[in-house]
Amino acid sequence: MTRVAVVQMVSGKDLEKNLQAASGLIADAARQQAELVLLPEYFPIISDDEMDKIKIREAYGNGPIQTFLSEQSRRHGIWLMGGTLPLETDDSNRVYNSCLLYDPQGNITNRYDKVHLFDVNVDGSGNESYNESSSIVPGDTIVTAITPFATIGMTVCYDLRFPELYREMIDKQVNLITVPSAFTYTTGKHHWETLLKARAVENLCFVMAANQGGKNTDKRTTWGHSMIISPWGDILAGIDEGPGVAVADLDFQAQEKLRKSFPTLQHRKF
Repeated sequence: MTRVAVVQMVSGKDLEKNLQAASGLIADAARQQAELVLLPEYFPIISDDEMDKIKIREAYGNGPIQTFLSEQSRRHGIWLMGGTLPLETDDSNRVYNSCLLYDPQGNITNRYDKVHLFDVNVDGSGNESYNESSSIVPGDTIVTAITPFATIGMTVCYDLRFPELYREMIDKQVNLITVPSAFTYTTGKHHWETLLKARAVENLCFVMAANQGGKNTDKRTTWGHSMIISPWGDILAGIDEGPGVAVADLDFQAQEKLRKSFPTLQHRKF
């Protein structure tokens, strides 16, 4: 059994306040003996001004946010997946929305740059619309991380709507999927749980989904409902609204038996 934790936050535009909140929640997860802790997307900053994340961008491997993540993983002796943070690109007006995985010694082992960008007019009226590509450069690489307890498929938020991405990961022997997110309230209440359970069931994978969960700014409210899901589609642990930590024990031996007794992954035709 491997104990894991998802962290739910309500990040705002104050970087230091967000890091302080994350520190307390990570410590809570560590006290509950989690070996892997997942932070949500945009854990360092959510602002109505898209340029605010450009201002705090960091070079890969260097900067206060990455130093924070490294110190937290080393201090608690955990694997820590740092939600997402803004990393430099060749375009001075845009960043990568990057997810970094740290080992218990504080070293970066894997980096995933969000591939699918949320350029969506949610209700068709323009009252709630998002244009991530205006400030973010998309990644172009599928990333799987090999750890002592699982092979992890690293994805972010809007990626959840593209099942072909996860099918590619299955060929790399992934048995745990991570989805740090800032899913909107509007779409979350209709689609979040359904999509997460679908990705778990169709791939017979554990899923860890850490979401933002509350009123982040005057214009942005996120859905919350962070959760950990079994390969059979059961919610093992979760949080509704507000900041918090959800912890669950993952039985990878039981997952292996399930994949053998219910071999849908072997029945694929295409």
